[in-house]
Amino acid sequence: MQAPTEERNTSKLPLGKYLASIRTARKMSLREVEEATRKQVSNAYLSQIETEKIKQPSPNILHALAELYAIDFENLMQMAGYITGAKRADTERHGRIATFAEHNLTAEEEAEMIRYLKFMRDRKKPGDQT
Repeated sequence: MQAPTEERNTSKLPLGKYLASIRTARKMSLREVEEATRKQVSNAYLSQIETEKIKQPSPNILHALAELYAIDFENLMQMAGYITGAKRADTERHGRIATFAEHNLTAEEEAEMIRYLKFMRDRKKPGDQT
């Protein structure tokens, strides 16, 4: 049975969609990933992971992808359900971990994300009386 994805994950996306978004952000094709991993991860297998046909790829595959994409292997292992981490309380803050760091945002994109976050935090919530 697959363990639930932990709060610590940088994405609420399922593992396959998350990996697809990272690959797309790196501007890599499925075949380029296959070549870069020296065929450790075939393009057909990666396609099946990204389309959620394979929900729990082997740790070796996850490690190869983490190395290639320069992303956190432990996070991928959690997303695949191999390991679990301590959940943080709803009131506990996560500190300054960059949520979109793995997507290699440009300085302009990062500034825009910060502006949007400020907008979301500043806007009046439904039911607020003022």
